[in-house]
Amino acid sequence: MTSSLRLAINGASGRMGRELLQQVRADRRFELAHAAVTPGSEHDGVPLPGMSLRCTHDWQAAPALDVVVDFSSPAGLGTALAHCLSHRIALVTGTTGLDAAQERRLAEAAQRIPLLRAANFSLGVAVLTRLLRQAAAALREWDLEIVEAHHGRKEDAPSGTALALGEAAAAARGVVLADAAVYARQGRPGPRRAGSIGFAVVRGGDVVGEHQALLLGKGERVELGHRATDRSIFARGALEAAHWLAGRAPGAYDLDAMLAERTGG
Repeated sequence: MTSSLRLAINGASGRMGRELLQQVRADRRFELAHAAVTPGSEHDGVPLPGMSLRCTHDWQAAPALDVVVDFSSPAGLGTALAHCLSHRIALVTGTTGLDAAQERRLAEAAQRIPLLRAANFSLGVAVLTRLLRQAAAALREWDLEIVEAHHGRKEDAPSGTALALGEAAAAARGVVLADAAVYARQGRPGPRRAGSIGFAVVRGGDVVGEHQALLLGKGERVELGHRATDRSIFARGALEAAHWLAGRAPGAYDLDAMLAERTGG
């Protein structure tokens, strides 16, 4: 596409939303056309710095759009999704915590609009996932451990990205992660169970996010890792996904599909 894509950001007042607003203003591939916040937000009706555009909860006020990028909440995603379905707009979303009904709604929506979802929009993590999938399949008998580190304020463990890496590796080996995963070891757990996928968690300081996959064989090991030092990488990845997704046929997409097209497989 040669002309600028008309972009909406849903969850514009959140941490990711603010980062997206900052980056999209310098990205000539896009024209920021709508900035959505939740009803009752203190940012509702407030103009964006240096722009005539105001944040709003009202999707009916949105102009014609090419793509929506959503980092909001399950409820906020539902509102944006309804608008996208009504107007056949591509949707990129990183919102998590959806219930079963919301998951079904997204799956059904992908039959009518192009829809790309990811728990982590780092392109480096997407490449790491592809590499781990290949390594786990090729080194099927090797032990596999996934180690992740995040700042001390993070509440969940293991991280969603670590679990996604485990899912990718388990699928490559033809097993179910729930059956293979070992999330804690203490006391005398006994010898390592063959075929298991272990997880280790580190929390502290201001670590943005680090993930390492260790494949351990006899006399050798393979280490695959990714280290995030700046949260802006997630916004950059989401904008790359938005540019790639706009104008595509309806369907459920992910970052791996985008990378596969770039690499030819």
